[in-house]
Amino acid sequence: MEKDADGFYTAAPAAEPKEVATKDEKEADPATDLIKSTFEVSVTLADQQADPNSPLYSAKTFEQLGLHEDLLKGIYDMGFSKPSKIQERALPLMLANPPQNMIGQSQSGTGKTAAFVLTMLSRIDFSKPKPQAICLAPSRELARQTMSVVVAMGKFTPVQTEYAIKDAIPRGTQRVDAHVIVGTPGTAIDLIRRKVLDVSEVKVFVLDEADNMLDQDGLGEQTLRVKNMLPRNTVQIILFSATFPDHVRNFANKFAPNANKIELQRNELSVDNIRQFYMDCRNEQHKYDVLVSLYQLLTIGQSIIFCKQRSTADRIAQRMTAEGHKVASLHGAKDAAERDAIIDGFREGRDKVLITTNVIARGIDILQVNMVVNYDLPLLNERDNWNNKEDQLPDIETYIHRIGRTGRFGRKGISINFVHDRTTWEQMEQIEKFMGRKIIRIETNDLDAMEDQMKKALK
Repeated sequence: MEKDADGFYTAAPAAEPKEVATKDEKEADPATDLIKSTFEVSVTLADQQADPNSPLYSAKTFEQLGLHEDLLKGIYDMGFSKPSKIQERALPLMLANPPQNMIGQSQSGTGKTAAFVLTMLSRIDFSKPKPQAICLAPSRELARQTMSVVVAMGKFTPVQTEYAIKDAIPRGTQRVDAHVIVGTPGTAIDLIRRKVLDVSEVKVFVLDEADNMLDQDGLGEQTLRVKNMLPRNTVQIILFSATFPDHVRNFANKFAPNANKIELQRNELSVDNIRQFYMDCRNEQHKYDVLVSLYQLLTIGQSIIFCKQRSTADRIAQRMTAEGHKVASLHGAKDAAERDAIIDGFREGRDKVLITTNVIARGIDILQVNMVVNYDLPLLNERDNWNNKEDQLPDIETYIHRIGRTGRFGRKGISINFVHDRTTWEQMEQIEKFMGRKIIRIETNDLDAMEDQMKKALK
């Protein structure tokens, strides 16, 4: 078996897929936090022999899935009463034997984390004290959030868990015997290379926010290296994300060959319950002045302010703190313990305003967040030469993920874009065209009118 040009081991060609599409019902169980499903779900089966008439093709109850009673107790203890629409279709395919790969695209708040965590836990032989499931995420914050779901769902099982994130495992540790490992790619590579993680018994490999994991700043290469360290041809690969740009989708098809697929239509990724606004600022300094004038509104619930650079996040946080406003700043340059303390403080509501970079643009669930501010719009190739025209294109996928931090699980939320010159105006117009909806202007010269407009949107 040889590697191809992309570093993949070549395997037998996949069977021709067959398409099965269903229209989701416009209903949701009021007992859960999952959003109402009104989107089109497309299921593509890799196996031509798959039987859509099988009773397990779609599961209406968790009992139908044949789960161990200890896992069922964990699911119900978390407040789930029945599978969400995505879970109805994904879980039977993910839990079937022999295991098959899965590529899932599902908007935030539809229960995708619970789906892949349940799959990991269901595959574990608890009598073997070895790693059997690995989940990788693009950030420390998302890895910690995912682990909280693993611990909650596995509450009534003997599952042992461990982080593969910086500073989580003491340097002198000889071997980790936990069943489930959740972490980030770089640390996972280091632990496997040093034989702290024995991956010989790994059965499930999950990538959360998979498009980011396969595309961003070396994460794609690192993730592929982890995959190539795992047992070949016996590991079930599961990729989940809210967005999959075409070039990443092609890579994902090779990364998880012959996978079953569950997808949403691309134009349905924007959450309808997020009201999108922009503020027409005069210059960079005016952006800061407007942000400060928004402070009372930012603290009605909780707010996240996204900046393009760590230095900007720190500078804004320092200025606002000096003026008596309580804010927190979070980015990748802070040490591990500080990052954990900051996100925990925000999650628990001790801090109302979080100023950050893209480090938490993806996957983070904090229900009280009702406002997202794009102090700087996200751009493609942000780390490259800013004078390049190509670098000035807006990063639509990141924009969708950023604003998706508000309006979680069907709640109302608002997003605000700061526009201060011709370039940022053109970038916002491109976002409008892609999203197919108008972003509404808010007057910045009349503070009372601005506050009234925002309060109405928050009601």
